[in-house]
Amino acid sequence: MNNGNRLAAVDLGSNSFRLEIGRVDHGEFQRTEYLKETVRQGGGLDEERNLTPAAMQAGWECLARFGERLAGFKPHEVKAVATQTLREARNRDVFLEKANAVLGFPIDVISGREEARLIYQGVAHMLPASDERRLVIDVGGRSTELILGQGLVPGTMESYRVGSIAWSKRYFPDGTFSRKAFEIAEVAAKAVLDEAFDAYHPDLWDTAYGSAGTVGAIGDVLVAAGWPEGVLTQEGLDWLLERLVSAQSADRLRIAGMREDRRAIIGGGLSVMRAIFSLLGISEMQQATGGLRHGLICDLTGGARDYGDLRAKSVQRLASKFNVDTTHSARVAKVATQLLQQMLGTYEAPEPERLLRKLAWAAELHEIGSHISHSDYHKHGAYILDNADAAGFSLSEMHRLSLLVLGHRGKLRKLEPVLTQDDLVLQLICLRLAVILCHARRDPDLKGMTLAAGAAGSHEVHLNCRTAWATAYPQSAHLLREEELAWQKTPWTLHISGI
Repeated sequence: MNNGNRLAAVDLGSNSFRLEIGRVDHGEFQRTEYLKETVRQGGGLDEERNLTPAAMQAGWECLARFGERLAGFKPHEVKAVATQTLREARNRDVFLEKANAVLGFPIDVISGREEARLIYQGVAHMLPASDERRLVIDVGGRSTELILGQGLVPGTMESYRVGSIAWSKRYFPDGTFSRKAFEIAEVAAKAVLDEAFDAYHPDLWDTAYGSAGTVGAIGDVLVAAGWPEGVLTQEGLDWLLERLVSAQSADRLRIAGMREDRRAIIGGGLSVMRAIFSLLGISEMQQATGGLRHGLICDLTGGARDYGDLRAKSVQRLASKFNVDTTHSARVAKVATQLLQQMLGTYEAPEPERLLRKLAWAAELHEIGSHISHSDYHKHGAYILDNADAAGFSLSEMHRLSLLVLGHRGKLRKLEPVLTQDDLVLQLICLRLAVILCHARRDPDLKGMTLAAGAAGSHEVHLNCRTAWATAYPQSAHLLREEELAWQKTPWTLHISGI
């Protein structure tokens, strides 16, 4: 990033939507503006896990205000992500279609572990350089992230479905506080977090840090009551519990430092925090100034370059875990990207490097399902990618890879709903052709072979083979003829000459 570059991060949390804007100054990000709105979208999920119309409208209105502030920003200057509420929402696509439009930038729904990575990255880059072993905790509205790391490098990362909004709705539904309700809520939180005991055992970290809303809300109250600033202690949590029980309800709670937007969900947040302290043997927790949006800024500025290309490493990790034939997958990736590179010479696509990179990743993973079963391995592979946590990838990016893997062989009818996406179709054609040309699991003869897209909107692709190629490779020619027929049943046409 050059000096003076503007950057912006948008965090669609379950409780609040946040926008952070700043500029790069001698390699460092300097905040110039910070906007936060309490949308509480996490409380707008109905019993069938659909966002209510009111919850969606509140989100759209907030994002429209953010979008006005982001007018004039370029695509590479803005990163927007959504977390647990939209991970859960069954109708998230309905919300996102309009949300992307009013914000003016694409919103990525990220996995729990990707959220954890970004949180640690944001926290670590705002702390002094140190080799200490860190435990970072973020209690959000509908999820809690726990991360172990050292210095700038995250290690163990996990996201648990327990949070301040979810626990307040479940255990303090009418805003009533009682000692019994807190006991039940803490036991329930421990039940969800129980598996964290071994992975985040006190012997594995030196200092515990708390990030984001719940930690900040509790910390503000404790400081206003005279407790030390910047640290949460077990004694402080006990004191706050007594104050809530004495008040008996959120409506009657009058306590210095308590923001109005936190009053209704402080019961759930405190019960989850107390469960974490008890389970992991925490006596005190340092308040961290960094968080998710700072992790997004770090990605935008390239501050995570020491981790290398996270997405490439995630692809390699998946390929290794499922025993992919990496020699063959690399061969298919090379051919597929060569074919797409040719097509991009006749087809103007936005961000061509992105299309090539993601096509290569899909090719490298196209046989990932073979480890489960050779029969319908493309379906197994698509399922794996749709349900895998991969650092650096949003859920939508993983779904796109899964569609390419699902469609790299077999009938095209299964992809009919997405064949309107031109960029995806061009990637798919190149992947299917590469798999055919590499069917003998050796480098194919591509001399004289060209692939070109028709005029914009024509939905035509032309593959030309040199004279006598079909005679030299009769099986490949047969498979290509079958492929030509397969595309005739779609809105697209594949013309193959020379065979």
